Amino acid sequence: MGEDSRSAITPAKDDITGRMAVMEQTIQKLQSELEALKADQAKQKQTQEKEALQKALQAQLAVPEESQSPEAQPQTSGGLSLQQLNPEISFSGDLLYSWQQDSPTQETSDFNFRGLGVHVQSWLDPYTRFKAAIPIDETSSSLGEGYIELHQIADSVILTLGKFRQQFGVVNRWHKHALDQVDFPVAMRQIFGEGGLNQTGASLDWLMPPVGDTSQKLTIQVTDGENDRLFGGNTNNRPSVLGRYSLFKDISKDTYWEAGLSSLLGWNDTWAMNDTSTQQDRQETIVLGADCAMLWEPTNRMRYRNVQWRSEAYWLNRNILAPDKSGADTIHAWGMFSYVQAKVSRTVDIGIRGDLFIPDTKDYANLPSTLSLSPLAVTSKNPYLYQCSPYITWSQSPFVHFRGEYDYSDGKGLSFARHVVWLQAIFAAGPHKHERY
Repeated sequence: MGEDSRSAITPAKDDITGRMAVMEQTIQKLQSELEALKADQAKQKQTQEKEALQKALQAQLAVPEESQSPEAQPQTSGGLSLQQLNPEISFSGDLLYSWQQDSPTQETSDFNFRGLGVHVQSWLDPYTRFKAAIPIDETSSSLGEGYIELHQIADSVILTLGKFRQQFGVVNRWHKHALDQVDFPVAMRQIFGEGGLNQTGASLDWLMPPVGDTSQKLTIQVTDGENDRLFGGNTNNRPSVLGRYSLFKDISKDTYWEAGLSSLLGWNDTWAMNDTSTQQDRQETIVLGADCAMLWEPTNRMRYRNVQWRSEAYWLNRNILAPDKSGADTIHAWGMFSYVQAKVSRTVDIGIRGDLFIPDTKDYANLPSTLSLSPLAVTSKNPYLYQCSPYITWSQSPFVHFRGEYDYSDGKGLSFARHVVWLQAIFAAGPHKHERY
């Protein structure tokens, strides 16, 4: 190869070497910029984490720092902001119109604002919730419920302290404005009184380990024996004890089933005699109950179709001192209800409920000093009371419901044929609308 050829190749090699050097410099520059960008992003992330930590610490205003346990300190995200400290307040209204015929010549009608319910609830801290229900009628107001729930007692255990509607069966726990019918079942009102079983004390709810695919729950409640219908003579204020065991199971993807057994034990110690004197003797009162419910709700049409069936039965054994001074005696009474309700469209439900109550027969039940025995005991032989109640409910929205109901009741020893037509308007405002309890 000649000298001219070698001189031509050398500049070409020099040109390639120069280009590679430029490319290496460019790559190094890009790497430097990338590392600087990563460092900047890390710095921004660190700043954001610092700001988030400061916000989380500020959220702990509700829980003083010195009172936090080492285990609770890492859970800063569970703190409550200042806005979350404000309780959630809801209102429910229950307006009734009734037309009643007690005999061919006696008819009455009435508008009644049965209650304005004030419902308050708030998480006091990550483990304690407060709830209260204050019913206000046209003439007065009272504390319906007021309690706290402690959720960190143990796994699957909730402790409730305060005044609450008790878990005897299922329906007794519900508020009136959230019932499927206008009023509580007849047997429940006859045994527990018009307001149901609502006392002050403590409740322990344990969601027990499941048995196969069946869930089970145990409830134990110890409360003051202050129900007038059952414990009107409990002058020493001995507590009553309630126990309930319940089962829950999904039979299929569309069908749900539940059942339960309930028992209540309490005492009375003061008895009024017909000669206006009183006697002291402690006697037991026992109420037993059983309930069962089933819901069919197709998953692909659950907003438009469902059918539910619910039944409960009650049995009362009340030991007493007879007011005619004949000695110790026992009152037995029992009752039940059952209803079927179907959703026929997205906004319309129809249903029918049947009620039955059987009181005891006592010759002394009409003595002046024994008013507390009625309606648990009457003087008539083979007494009974039944009621049939078809109804229809139209939900204009989740916040406004209208209901029409017809009650026909008849019996022996407690009542006679009665016809009642109810028109009901229920409305609610606030974050918790139409809650059962």
